[in-house]
Amino acid sequence: MHYTLFIRCMAEFIGTSLMVALGNGSVANVELKGTKGFHGGWILIGFGYGIGVMIPAMMFAGISGAQINPAMTLALAANGQFPWAEVLPYIVAQMLGAIFGQALIVAAYKPYYDKTTNAESILGTFSTIDNVHSKFNGFINEFLGTFVLILGAVALTSDKIGPRSDLLGLGFLVMALVVSLGGATGPALNPARDLGPRLLHAVLPLQHKGSSQFDYSWVPVVAPILGGVCAVKVWAVFFG
Repeated sequence: MHYTLFIRCMAEFIGTSLMVALGNGSVANVELKGTKGFHGGWILIGFGYGIGVMIPAMMFAGISGAQINPAMTLALAANGQFPWAEVLPYIVAQMLGAIFGQALIVAAYKPYYDKTTNAESILGTFSTIDNVHSKFNGFINEFLGTFVLILGAVALTSDKIGPRSDLLGLGFLVMALVVSLGGATGPALNPARDLGPRLLHAVLPLQHKGSSQFDYSWVPVVAPILGGVCAVKVWAVFFG
């Protein structure tokens, strides 16, 4: 079935909203004081983000491609696999979806945001922070993680044989990336997942929220885009 650009953008909006709500919801459950998952550990966040990517991918892959990530959209376009005319509408939908999904988390966890006094714990439920406050280290981790994510996503979905199992594999890939490479930064692996919630963090009147750290914000935007473009190019050159 052919879907209009509007319907496909709605799928991107809802899919990105769900990804952020489930992913950052798991972060909020672990990081915010007083929740039932408080200090529950990194593995909970790995599960939250892995399943948070897998579910909307399964829901919307047949409608919009379930890109739900500007790095994926730009990488496909840069390699001639997605029309440039549709890049901006997709990215706008993804950004708005990320903001909306984060707003749902704030609404659900508002009493626990009020109890939490650690500003970086609060910011971590919105966007990413390099643990040693190094832009260089953050860039390396975000580039490498997104390269593996996009390369894996393209490879898993290239044969068109078993779409459900492919997307199940994608969820496990994200889970593995969070658990194995995500300890340094969060991670983002997705410009919309980081920048959209970071913008919301900047404007919301949360207690104890501290800085939105916009001096770092370019890292989880630029590094994932470059990592994604390189990953799709590598696949196209060697296996496409």
